[in-house]
Amino acid sequence: MRVVFMGTPEFAATSLHEINTNSHHEIVGVVTVPDKPSGRGQKMNISDVKKYAVEHNLPLAQPEKLRNEDFIETLKSWNADVFVVVAFRMLPQTVWSIPSKGTFNLHGSLLPQYRGAAPINWAVMNGDQETGVTTFLIDEKIDTGNILISDKVTIGENDNVGIIHDQLMHIGAKLVVKTLDGLENDSLKPHPQDETNELKHAPKIFKEDCKIDWNASIQNIHNKIRGLSPYPCAWTTYGNDENYKSLKIYSGLKTDLSFEANDYQLILQKNNLYVKTPVGFYEIVELQPEGKRRMTAKDFINGHQNEGDIFVK
Repeated sequence: MRVVFMGTPEFAATSLHEINTNSHHEIVGVVTVPDKPSGRGQKMNISDVKKYAVEHNLPLAQPEKLRNEDFIETLKSWNADVFVVVAFRMLPQTVWSIPSKGTFNLHGSLLPQYRGAAPINWAVMNGDQETGVTTFLIDEKIDTGNILISDKVTIGENDNVGIIHDQLMHIGAKLVVKTLDGLENDSLKPHPQDETNELKHAPKIFKEDCKIDWNASIQNIHNKIRGLSPYPCAWTTYGNDENYKSLKIYSGLKTDLSFEANDYQLILQKNNLYVKTPVGFYEIVELQPEGKRRMTAKDFINGHQNEGDIFVK
């Protein structure tokens, strides 16, 4: 089939690569976000999908507005059978209704669970033991269209979002090709999303959502750190008296250790770093103090000898 692909980050570029190299379908056009200046030097930031399209000489469009008439005409001129959307913007009906086989999206959850912007983060933060990817036909609402197919992965006790993201990126790419094959030979039976169970949501994550509550259970603290690592990263503050600084925590471990310490105290042992919470201890493995590089617990300990008691809050 003739395919127009729409997407932005690496998660999407992996699917684009899979269609382009491991399927018989033809990419007739690629749509991604406009280049944007970023950083101190205002260097132009180019999406991973654009990089791939340029490297492989694929026709490319970067519309500022998806309802732009010239853009709509470009889409129609590509004469695609289907549009594939992975990690892109919400499409207006004037776009998704163009191709004869419809427009489908790859979503990073087992729909209808975790509709929204951050499905992988929320699945890990909620302590789920499995998640997956789903392809579904786009309609006028967000992430509510008829399901085509899905695939699952297991979330391990210490897996973080980075690990699950990469697993889903690769199985999702294969699911996109499987979906294209099924639409081509009419073997797929789109079906409505089953909303009989309680739905969990996946809203956009803001900085305040990432602050660690040391009064929570050890399991919930662990899930939050895993569910935000490596990005956007869970954080707390540490220090003593009135001098507190920000501290990002990338990874940690649950522990059964028990010894005398004050609540919220940061305990520096020879090679290990612990926080005493009201319900137990949590080990910090990798962290990044404000203004410093990312480091191991041992490196942090070496830089904070002879400082007196340190607390988190």
